[in-house]
Amino acid sequence: MRILVTGAFGQLGTVLCRIASDDFDVIETDMRIPDGRNGIRIDIRDFPMLKNIINITSPDVIVNLAAMTNVDGCEQNPLLAREINTAGVQHLCDAFDGKIVHLSTDYVFDGQDGPYSEESQVNPISVYGETKLASERILLYSNPSHLVIRGNVIYDDLKSTQASFLNWVVDSLEDRKEIYVVNDQINNPTWTVSMADIILLCIEKSVSGIVHWADADLLNRYDFALKIADKFELDSKLIKPITTDELEQDASRPLQSGLKTDYLNQLLGIIPPSIDDCLNAILERRSE
Repeated sequence: MRILVTGAFGQLGTVLCRIASDDFDVIETDMRIPDGRNGIRIDIRDFPMLKNIINITSPDVIVNLAAMTNVDGCEQNPLLAREINTAGVQHLCDAFDGKIVHLSTDYVFDGQDGPYSEESQVNPISVYGETKLASERILLYSNPSHLVIRGNVIYDDLKSTQASFLNWVVDSLEDRKEIYVVNDQINNPTWTVSMADIILLCIEKSVSGIVHWADADLLNRYDFALKIADKFELDSKLIKPITTDELEQDASRPLQSGLKTDYLNQLLGIIPPSIDDCLNAILERRSE
C-alpha cells in the first residue's frame, strides 16, 4: 500500500512516516522540505499542484497532517487559517478518489464539560476550532468512508520540529529558566508514537467516520510539566502555575477538555498508554 502524508516533516508526521515505512510505501510531502531530507513540496492551498502530485504518485491512502495549528495565529489571520485548514481539505477531497485520514482536534469543543466522546456536541470557541470543524464536515460530506481522528496535546522530544511542549519544558529547566504553565487547561496528552500507531491501525482496519484517540492520563498542563520534570530529573520548582486568563492570548482555549477513547478501545481491542510509560520510552530512546 502506498500512503501519501501531508505535513510529513512536522512532529507527528516525522514519527508516522518513520513507523509506516516499515510496512508501506510512504510519500513524504510538506510545505517545506528540511535540508538533507527527501520529500515532495506540496501546498494544499494550490489545487493544480496538489492534483498533479497525486496523479504522479498514485497513493492508495492520504493522511492529512497539514494544518495551521498556531491557535493565536489563526485568530489573528482567519483568512489564512481557512485557506489551509478548510479550503485545503476541500482540495484534497476534490483531487483524490481514495481514502483520506484527517487529523483533527479537541478544539472543536468548547471545553465546558470534557472529556468528550465522538457523540458529544461540538461548539468551537476559536477560529482554529471553527476551521477544523469545517474541515471534518467537508471531508465526511465528500465521502463517509473517510476518517477523522481527533487528538489533543500531541508531544515528543524531536529536535527537528519546533512544536514540542516536552522539549520546551526540558530545555528551559536544563537552562535553569523559570517557566509558567497553565493549570486550568485539562487534556490527555498523547505521544506521537501512540497516535501514529492508531492512524496506521485504523487504515489497516478500514475505520471510517469520526474517532477519538488520546493517551490514558487526564490532567492539566501544569501537572504534565511536573511529570516531565520528575521523569527527566529536573528542578520542578522552576515550574510556576498560571491561569489561561493571565496569559491574555488572542484565542480562547477549551479548559475542561480531553477525549474519551472508549469507541476505539472496543473496536480495536487496545488500551491507551500512560504518560509514565510514554516518557519512560522516550528516555530509553534517548539513551540508545
